[in-house]
Amino acid sequence: MGQLQIMSAARKFLIIADGSEESRTAAYFAARRARKTGGGVCILAAASADGEFEHFLGVGDAMRAEALEMAEAALESLAEDVEGVMEVRPELHLKEGDLTGCLRDLIDADPEIAILVIGAATDGGEPGKLVSALASGRGLFEGREIPVTVVPGGLSKEAIKALA
Repeated sequence: MGQLQIMSAARKFLIIADGSEESRTAAYFAARRARKTGGGVCILAAASADGEFEHFLGVGDAMRAEALEMAEAALESLAEDVEGVMEVRPELHLKEGDLTGCLRDLIDADPEIAILVIGAATDGGEPGKLVSALASGRGLFEGREIPVTVVPGGLSKEAIKALA
C-alpha cells in the first residue's frame, strides 16, 4: 500500500489585503496556521480605479494613483501583522486591475499557493464580488482549484489561537 504524500513546507496561504477588519482577521488566522504547519503567507492587494472619469483632464491618473496608494497601504499594514506572528516577512503582491482577475493570475502563476483565506463580513450585508464568484463555482481558478477557508470576521484572536 502506498504512503500518503505530505505537501512540502513550501505551501502558501494567500490572503487579500483590502483594508477591512475582516482581512486582518483572515491574515491573523493564515499567519497562525502557516507558522504552525511550516508554510508561508503571501498577500495580494489589487488596485482598481474605475475608468469612468478617464476622459477628464488627469482625473483618471489621479484616481489610479490614489487606488495604488490605498492598496499599498493595506498591503503593508497586513504584512506587518503577519510578520508579527510569523517573525518572517510575507511575500507581497501589488497588482493593478480587477481583484478576481489579479487573484486568478497569481494563483495560476504560483503553484505553491495552496489555500486562499478570506474573511467573512460581519455587517450582514451583501457578499462582495469575490465571495459571490467563489460561491457560484464559476471556475474562478480556471484549471487549478484550491481550497478556500472563510474566517468569520468577528472571530477574536483568542478564538483563532484555539483553532490555529
